[in-house]
Amino acid sequence: MSIAAARVAGATKVYGEGEAAVTALDDLTVEFEQGKFTAIMGPSGSGKSTLLHCVAGLDTLTEGSAFIGDVSLGDLNEKDLTLLRRRKVGFIFQAYNLIPTLNAAENITLPIDIAGDEVDQVWFDTVVGTIGITDRLSHRPSELSGGQQQRVAAARALVSRPAIVFADEPSGNLDSKSGAELLGFMRHAVDEYGQTIVMVTHDPIGAAYADRIVFLADGRLVGELLDPTADLVFEHLKSMGD
Repeated sequence: MSIAAARVAGATKVYGEGEAAVTALDDLTVEFEQGKFTAIMGPSGSGKSTLLHCVAGLDTLTEGSAFIGDVSLGDLNEKDLTLLRRRKVGFIFQAYNLIPTLNAAENITLPIDIAGDEVDQVWFDTVVGTIGITDRLSHRPSELSGGQQQRVAAARALVSRPAIVFADEPSGNLDSKSGAELLGFMRHAVDEYGQTIVMVTHDPIGAAYADRIVFLADGRLVGELLDPTADLVFEHLKSMGD
């Protein structure tokens, strides 16, 4: 049995104290398989983004354990956690988080440059060619459409060949055509290059690009779907009362 790309065990996350305490994750255990595309769904306040942030090392658990590969995030100091995120993890957020003074190519290679590593030019060309932004590499973010900016962000997440990519509502700010192109590229990265992707989404059509969907409610795992279709996702969400 291969080690999961990422997982949480007995994960509990509480914000606030006393009567103001809010439990975002409630003794949650879930694994994310290597080389697969997993979507996380659930009603607002179900703990989707909290789970993503805790398993990605952007936030810490109150109780329980989070792992990337066989590394327990709770055992790392802040410096080692930063290094792990830089070398093993890619991020695609709803807000593109591009540097406005850098052009698209510089934004894409930024994590590699910060790490002091060499850019694999063949892989860089493959990623930007697949994602369809080869002719926009000299443009700054202000000269790009929202869809193009999000594609730059996706290329940045993939160009360092991370062990896992975490995506939080990556198509949330995009029109349906741009969103479908981005999700199609993510699907392609899993199928063709063996990438592992974990994505939070509220969109049944977007979730249908995944191999597996895990459903949360009140910080707990309440179901999952394998090989989902948009119709199956709609039905499942309706049964949850969302």
